[in-house]
Amino acid sequence: MNHVAQPPRHPVWRIGLFVFITIAGLFYVKWSPYYDRAFIAANTQSIGLPIVASNDGTIPAPSLSAALNYAVAYGLAIWKALLLGLLVGSGLNALLSANWIQKILGARNMGSVIVGSLLSVPSMMCTCCAAPVVNGLRQCQAAPGSTVAYWLGNTMLNPATLVFMGFVLGWHWVGFRLAIGLVMVIGLGWVLNRISDDTQTATVPGLHVPLATQQHRHLSAFTVMQRWGRSFVGMAIRLLPEYLVLVLLLGAARAWLFPMLDMNVDNTVLWIGAAAIAGLLFVIPTAGEVPIAQTMLMAGGAVGPVAALLVTLPPVSLPSLTMVARSFQRTHMVILIGGVLAIGILAGFLAVALGF
Repeated sequence: MNHVAQPPRHPVWRIGLFVFITIAGLFYVKWSPYYDRAFIAANTQSIGLPIVASNDGTIPAPSLSAALNYAVAYGLAIWKALLLGLLVGSGLNALLSANWIQKILGARNMGSVIVGSLLSVPSMMCTCCAAPVVNGLRQCQAAPGSTVAYWLGNTMLNPATLVFMGFVLGWHWVGFRLAIGLVMVIGLGWVLNRISDDTQTATVPGLHVPLATQQHRHLSAFTVMQRWGRSFVGMAIRLLPEYLVLVLLLGAARAWLFPMLDMNVDNTVLWIGAAAIAGLLFVIPTAGEVPIAQTMLMAGGAVGPVAALLVTLPPVSLPSLTMVARSFQRTHMVILIGGVLAIGILAGFLAVALGF
């Protein structure tokens, strides 16, 4: 009786190591701190001052000092999550089989977009910290729309941010943000998958091209760890210098990007559009949009610009868009940026129409 030889399985230790790093890292960096922070939000109706403002509540004028101060404050808030993002992004390529990623997120259909959205919910990364994972997914041939759904969902569907928002801003804002977030995450993911025609692996500097499945199984533990280390270092060298430069520039330009925090604004197209553009460009840590919105609302600010910022500040930024640009076609990036901006502007007018 002839028996068909079964192909060797993917080494269990690699799967276990990747799962352990991901879960332990998320628990330490995200889940545990956010659990404690939720009680602070419930008891004080605040999660701190806006990161874009100084301790006195004003936004400093453009200067080298303003750039450095923001870079330090922002860096202290996100460095652990960014390190985890680099570990997971490079680990996808080195530890897991690319075939698995393709089966889960490679299809260009709505089901794959939904899976990407669901995977983003426990991740809860800010847009820049999730960028290395996005690059790793694309290197493993995850579909553009599914990857974008994962990326945007990290911020727009973040359950911790929604809880903070409920205690600080009110639960009507939670329903508003969640509804808009679902439209953005699933809608843009579906559009990108529909128009996508790329069939080649994304070229991400610093990452090794995924090996054939059979070859990947037979690598020694030393070789696997060596590949992971090289991918990690290569990704960090590729992404971090430009990331730091852009954070410094944006930190210096806070007063130009957020005049609405220091002056009276209204629900005109000008201010809603300006808020949406500022939110799209600027970079904040996870849930950083909540104190900004609270400050504006407490000062009697118009709800249109507030809603626009709540929608465009979290999902993308100039640094994060730059970090993932080589993983997507130019058309994909144009649609992504235009879609986030359009949804942010529409959200501003919708909040006005709903009487927020």
